Amino acid sequence: MKVLFSLFLLLFLTLHENGVSGVGKDDVSVSRGDSVTLHTGVKTNQQYIIVWLYEGIRIAVIRGDLSYICTDVQCNNGTERFRDRLKLDHLTGSLTVMNTRLRDAGEYQLLISSSKSINEMIFRVVVKDVYWVDEDDNDEESVSVIEGDSVTLHTGVKTDQQDRIVWFNEGSRVAVISGDLNVICTDVQCDNSTTRFKNRLNLDHQTGSLTIMNSRNTDAGEYQLLIFSSFRLSKKIFRVVVHDVHWVQEVKVEVSVTDGYSVTLNTDTTTKQLHKIKWYFNNICVAQIRGDLSYICTDVQCDEGAERFGDRLKLDHQTGSLTIMNIRNRDRGEYKLEIISNRGSRRKIFRVLVDDSGPFSAAVPRLYEIVAIAAAVLLLAAAVSGVICCYKSKANGKIRLQEAAE
Repeated sequence: MKVLFSLFLLLFLTLHENGVSGVGKDDVSVSRGDSVTLHTGVKTNQQYIIVWLYEGIRIAVIRGDLSYICTDVQCNNGTERFRDRLKLDHLTGSLTVMNTRLRDAGEYQLLISSSKSINEMIFRVVVKDVYWVDEDDNDEESVSVIEGDSVTLHTGVKTDQQDRIVWFNEGSRVAVISGDLNVICTDVQCDNSTTRFKNRLNLDHQTGSLTIMNSRNTDAGEYQLLIFSSFRLSKKIFRVVVHDVHWVQEVKVEVSVTDGYSVTLNTDTTTKQLHKIKWYFNNICVAQIRGDLSYICTDVQCDEGAERFGDRLKLDHQTGSLTIMNIRNRDRGEYKLEIISNRGSRRKIFRVLVDDSGPFSAAVPRLYEIVAIAAAVLLLAAAVSGVICCYKSKANGKIRLQEAAE
């Protein structure tokens, strides 16, 4: 070790005093996580000593006779920068840096000493923080929200499986979270020039999903999500539309059901988030529920004289969804749902189709037949009874006439 160190000092003295016979330079680039090899362009023999330095610190040495080989901390105690990520080619002395990191960028100096000359080569290594873009994940999603409500843009991942999640709005960074949670910021914490949200952004620490609270018209626009994970970059665009409080949304849905069965018309919401839910059939209110459950009604309870369904309507107290039980053919038609909140209203129209091949419809014709037959029997019985009564009346008259004649 002492002999090698003396040779190393002698080599440097020679370089500084007499110069070198040849100095070359080469620029090398590599993507983070990949390996890169710095080639010597020679083959080792018993006359060569090859020395590698990084930023002036010795990181690898190999003698031509292979009597001495070292990398990283083996060459220089206290300089454990690469941690088993360096590899020396025993035939050429070329140096490979494996699993490169951003901090591995810089100047690598190669010294090749032989009995006749000393050659120097400088490698300028650039480590690019480049991620592979998954084109399948580069999709878009449209999201609508009523002004004043909150809206969440979902990442669909978990933070502990990612390197970093970054959110942009119109080109400005508005939120960042790292997989180890060491870095978390929103709005002005991420970018001093971005103060438009003012504590209205919330990051989910488990998923990195972004929630915009108390949304405003100025929050509308394009939100870009970047997910960095194991040298892979996924991108997603959210186009957010903010509607004012008087906005009315109308949706139409078609529902089919077999007669005699039940069908539920779903509101896709919860009553506690709303002020009032109303159901109409043929423009007549058939069900109503308030968010605080202070008022609930169905059928005739909502509109006196409109007892069409009897006890066949049921309201879900948590969602306001309407269930029609033992549905009949005459129940088909349009059911209008109106959801009213302090932020606006939404309307949904359900076109209910009733298939008359069910047990109820099959029973109706049989019922009519039975009624018709029963009516015919009753009429026939009445007719027979009338004939008998008439016959008896005539017979009694003849008897009385004969008695009078005698």
